[in-house]
Formats: sequence, C-alpha cells, structure tokens
Amino acid sequence: MRSVSPSLESTPRRYALLLLPAYPLLAIAGAVTHRQVFPLLALALLLTVLMLPRLLTFRVAAWLVWLGVLAALLLLSLYGFAGLLLEAVPVLINALLACWFGRTLGTAEPLVARFIVAIEGAERLQQAGVADYARQVTWFWTLLLGAQALLLSVLLLCAEHSGLLVRFGITSPLQVPERWAATWLHLGCYVLLAAAFLLEYGYRRWRLRHLSHPGLHDMLLQLALHWPQLLRGKGAVAS
Repeated sequence: MRSVSPSLESTPRRYALLLLPAYPLLAIAGAVTHRQVFPLLALALLLTVLMLPRLLTFRVAAWLVWLGVLAALLLLSLYGFAGLLLEAVPVLINALLACWFGRTLGTAEPLVARFIVAIEGAERLQQAGVADYARQVTWFWTLLLGAQALLLSVLLLCAEHSGLLVRFGITSPLQVPERWAATWLHLGCYVLLAAAFLLEYGYRRWRLRHLSHPGLHDMLLQLALHWPQLLRGKGAVAS
C-alpha cells in the first residue's frame, strides 16, 4: 500500500482549522438576527469541516453523503428547525467528549495517556509522575465537559425567549437572559475549553517541571497528525 506523508495527511486538517473560526460568528449572527440562513450556514460549515479530509480524496460516496446531509439541513431550515439544531450542537459536542474521556478511565489507557504517547512516545509514560498525571487530567476533562454539557442543556431549555420550555408552552423555573444563553451556547463554551486547555498546559509544565516538554505549537501539530489513531487507542504511538 502506498504510504502518504504526514504533511499531506495533515493538510486537510489544517484547512479545516482555518474554516472553524467562522462557525461561532455565524452561530452568534443567527442567535441575534433569528434568520435561518445563519444557522444553516453554520451547520453546513461544521459538516464541511468534519468531512473535509474525506471530501479532498474526491470519493463519490463522501460527496454524496455531504450533499445529502446539506439537503437535509436545507429542508430543516425551511421549516425553521436549523436554529434549534445549531443550538443543540454545543450540548452534543460536550456530552460526547465527556463520554469519550470518561469511558477510557476504566481502562489501562486513559485518553490523556493516548495523547502523550501520540506526541512524545510510549516511553514518556514510564517517566516519574507522567502516568498518574495523565489519569488525573483525564478525570479533569471528563468532569469539566460533563458539567458544561449539563449547563448548556439548562441554557437550551431555559433561555428566556427561545428556550425549549418556552417553545412548548411550559413555564421555565429558571429564566436565563436570551443574550447570555446565546453567547455561552455559541461562543463562551468554546472559549472556556480553550482557556482550560492553555491553563492545563501551563500547569503541566510546572507540575512535571523535572521533565522537558514539547512546545505548544508542536503539541497541537502532533495531535492533528495523529487524531485518527487517538480514536482507536493503542495505536497512537508517534512514529
């Protein structure tokens, strides 16, 4: 089988990262203007980012799936459901990530340990304090993501004007101002995760200061390169 260089494999992921900043802007525009075109564009952008590596292989099946989902999103927008679907995306993302981190805690390979192996090699886990720290950080992300999924669910249900309870004619026990709910759903939750990631990186360098650490850019690049292996586990060893 013909091998593909890591730089070629990472190119679609780099393109995807360049597209992502437009997502929160479109989501906020939809929440502010209540026009279906903005959530439709935001969902289409998110779908494209997720499928971009397959789309760039120019396989017919990938393009048919992409076009089919786009058509479904367009139909949902015509019936006014694109905005609701977009509002559910942050809840789903946080819940799925919390499950992903949490389900590895019962194994010998917690998820952060996979990250360490992918970036720095399997021997890194044998160094003093690294394996224990990997499990602790996996717990941290499980709890943070789970708590945020719960918070986002409350915002989705209890937003003052667009919450699901209001839409179904149910009096909400908690009235969350519309502006705050929309801002946190589409922007604040992602800012929190980025800030937590940077703070954990800084704390790790202090906590494990007896060890050398890769730079932030190199770490992010290695994560992008080895993302598919991280999903499978055991095969995340960087080569």
